[in-house]
Amino acid sequence: MTTNTTKEFIIEEALKHFDEGYACSQSVLLAFADHFKLDKTTAKRISATFGGGMGRLRETCGAVTGGFMVLGLAFGNEEPNDMDTKLNSYKKVRELNKLVTDVHGTSNCRQLLIKHASEQEVKDRKHHKIICRQVVGDATGLVYDILKHDQKI
Repeated sequence: MTTNTTKEFIIEEALKHFDEGYACSQSVLLAFADHFKLDKTTAKRISATFGGGMGRLRETCGAVTGGFMVLGLAFGNEEPNDMDTKLNSYKKVRELNKLVTDVHGTSNCRQLLIKHASEQEVKDRKHHKIICRQVVGDATGLVYDILKHDQKI
C-alpha cells in the first residue's frame, strides 16, 4: 500500500480525526488504519468505546488504549500458544505506557484531567482542547516511534 507514513503525516491524521469529533482512541487507531489495511468502519467501531479513559470511566487514556490497539496490529499474536509473540506485544504496551507517563506524568485519563483542566472545563467539554488533543498527538508520535524502531512502519 502506498500511503504516506511519515511521522508528521500520521500525527496530523490523528489530530484531524480528533478535531472531527472522533474519540481519542478512535483518532489514534484511525491514523494507522491504512498502514495495517484495517477497514476504517471496523477501526471506528472497535475503538469507539475506549474514549474518555474507556467508556468515560476515566481510567487508561483513550489515546493510549488506541495506541495499544495499533501495537496489537503490529506485534500481536495470531496463535494462542505463541507466548513469545504475546509477551513481546505486552512489552510494547508497557513501553508505550511508560513513554506517555514520562511525557505527561500519567497515562490515566482522570489524572490528566485533574492536572490540566478544572472540573468546570471538563463539564463544559473544554478539556479536549486543553489536554486531550495534545495527548492524542503525543501518543500517536510515540506509537510511530515504536513501530519505526522495530521496522513495522
